[in-house]
Amino acid sequence: QVQLAESGGGSVPSGGSLRLSCASSGDTRNTLCMGWFRQAPGKEREGVAAIGSDKKSTYAHSVQGRFTISQDSATNTLTLQMNSLKPEDTAVYYCAAIRGFCDGGDYYLHEDAYLYWGRGTQVTVSS
Repeated sequence: QVQLAESGGGSVPSGGSLRLSCASSGDTRNTLCMGWFRQAPGKEREGVAAIGSDKKSTYAHSVQGRFTISQDSATNTLTLQMNSLKPEDTAVYYCAAIRGFCDGGDYYLHEDAYLYWGRGTQVTVSS
């Protein structure tokens, strides 16, 4: 089992920045393929960003150029740097993972790609 714990959420004004982190624990002997998702009130959970074993990353169109995903392979710690935040970025942000290698392509923006999930951290952007 792998446990994931997000941190770094909060409330910021439009145009602000936040940095989310996801710490992994448990059986993390193998490489983890990881990604970020979010769920806004009344909406389905959507993929935000994913990173592959070769550090290739992919992003949802809505965050392209504003968000940056990174992963410390030694500790399997995932981060999401969010800049130029907009009110529509308001959501609960989740970290997800699955053991093994991956290419970080568009498939990894889908929930079905992952087995392990964190409990989420709230991000609120005011206008």
